Formats: sequence, structure tokens, C-alpha cells
Amino acid sequence: MSTKTIPDGALSLQAQEFERIYRAYAPLVNRTAWGVLANREDAEDVLHTVFLKLLKKGFPPEFQGNPKAYFYRAAVNVSLDLLKSRRRNPTLHLVDAERVEAGNSSSPQFDEEMHQQLYAAIAQLPVESAEILVLRHMQNKSPAQIMETLGVSRAVVAVRLFRARARLRKLLRLTKGAPHEKRRRQP
Repeated sequence: MSTKTIPDGALSLQAQEFERIYRAYAPLVNRTAWGVLANREDAEDVLHTVFLKLLKKGFPPEFQGNPKAYFYRAAVNVSLDLLKSRRRNPTLHLVDAERVEAGNSSSPQFDEEMHQQLYAAIAQLPVESAEILVLRHMQNKSPAQIMETLGVSRAVVAVRLFRARARLRKLLRLTKGAPHEKRRRQP
């Protein structure tokens, strides 16, 4: 729809409403994306992607019911999509290149490899499983807070969290050369 067909007063009301929503929920989207991606620039990309999609497609019915849950899920989904695309098309980031050039093979690189394996495994999980793991373990949300965010019962939270952890353990065990496997096998 062209902006020429919308009266000026209506356009400014829509713009004001969108700005209000952006100001209210942008921090949530940014925090959520940061929790999944651990990268400021990527979190900002996710933030912009979520709001651009909302601007282009309009407000879906699930937004009307619980905007906080909608934005949380949108941020997790876009973040996981970004992780999946990186797994398919790996690139060397500037920070990684500096580590390689410096020949730094210390503990931080090992931690970075573990994080990459963990994020890659989370990206392979179904959205519901990844979502609940991010809420519980990366954002330190309590089961009650998760219930409120997702709009489900405490039992559903417990079952999903248990199943998500089990799937994640299985994926990490299958990861070739996973650091946790090396520690277990040593006598």
C-alpha cells in the first residue's frame, strides 16, 4: 500500500504507535538476541530484522494476544536462523582472525570453540526446545517467568526443559571431538 493513499493524520498515528512499540520492546529483543548470539552487532541485526518484518507484514494475531511473547519468540527464531546460516556458510570473523594471527591457543579459544559447539547444537534443536533453553540458561529466567513469557503451564515448562536438555546432550555427544566427551573418556 502506498503512503499517498493514507491520510497524513493516520500515517502519523501509525508511526507513533510503531515507535511506542519499538521503544517498549526493543530492549527485550536485543537482550534475547544477545543471549543467543553473544555478539552485539548480530543482536542489533536481529533487532532490526524483527521490527522490519513487523513493519512490512503488520501485526499478526499472536502479537495482539501477548506482545512480549511474540517479540521474544521472534528474536529467538531470527537468532537461530542466523546461527543456522553461519553453520551452513562459515566465515572467519575479524576477532577470530586476530586470534589466529597471534597464535593464541590459550583457554579463551577453547572456551570459544565450546561456545560455538553449543550454539551450533542449539541451532539444530526445534524452536520450542531452543527457546526454553535460552530462557532458562542464557537469560536465567525462573520457571514462573518462562510460564508467563510463553503462556504455558508449569508442567509444560518442566517437560519441555527436560526434553530440550536431553536433546542438547545427545547432539553434543554426537559432535565429533566434543570437549566434554574427551574429559569423560580419560581415566
